[in-house]
Formats: sequence, C-alpha cells, structure tokens
Amino acid sequence: MKSLILFGHGARDSRWREPFDRLASLWKAQHPNVLVELAFLELMQPSLEDAIASQVAAGSTEVLVVPVFFGQGGHLRNDFPVLLKACQEKFPEITLSATPAVGEDEAVLQAIVDFSARAL
Repeated sequence: MKSLILFGHGARDSRWREPFDRLASLWKAQHPNVLVELAFLELMQPSLEDAIASQVAAGSTEVLVVPVFFGQGGHLRNDFPVLLKACQEKFPEITLSATPAVGEDEAVLQAIVDFSARAL
C-alpha cells in the first residue's frame, strides 16, 4: 500500500497549521484510497518518524514524503536528508522517498502567479 506524508516546518502558533490541515483534508476528499498524514520538522506533532510509524502500522509499504516548503533552504538541504535516512534505517521494510519542495514546482509557482493576478 502506498501512502503520503505532507511535511512542513512547524510553528509555535497553532493557527499556522490550519492550511496544512486543509491540504490534508483536500487530499483525503480527492484521493480517499491513499492514506495521508501530516508531519513536522519541529515545534508541532507528529514528527516525521511518528507519521511514518503510523502509516507502517496501517499497512503502508511505500511512503512518499512531500516537503510543503517554498524552496530548498537549509532545513531541506541539511536536516531533512538526515531525518529521512534515519527513518529509512528505522523502517527498512518500506520504500521511503521524497519529492523536491512543492514551491519548486512550475505548476505551484503558476498557481501563485494566478492567485496574484486575481488579487489585482
């Protein structure tokens, strides 16, 4: 079974999480047969390891992590690969992979341009 983790930075203010919760809800509505969970680098729960553990417990054998970051800053270049490697070592029975940051995708950038144009 394949599953998805939407991975964000995390923040002290709980309201920061609201768009991530909406994103996960949209995913669930449009792809009800693919398990999705949120995970955070810091300051919020669950951690990446906890989210992967939850998906493994639900029967997932392939986990794709999507970093919901605007770009490949220090956290994604330095911290994220270390976390991902540690999780792969902890869960060797699954295939664990990751996409680039969502903000690097042309369609995401175009959606921001479209949003900005509508706001004018």
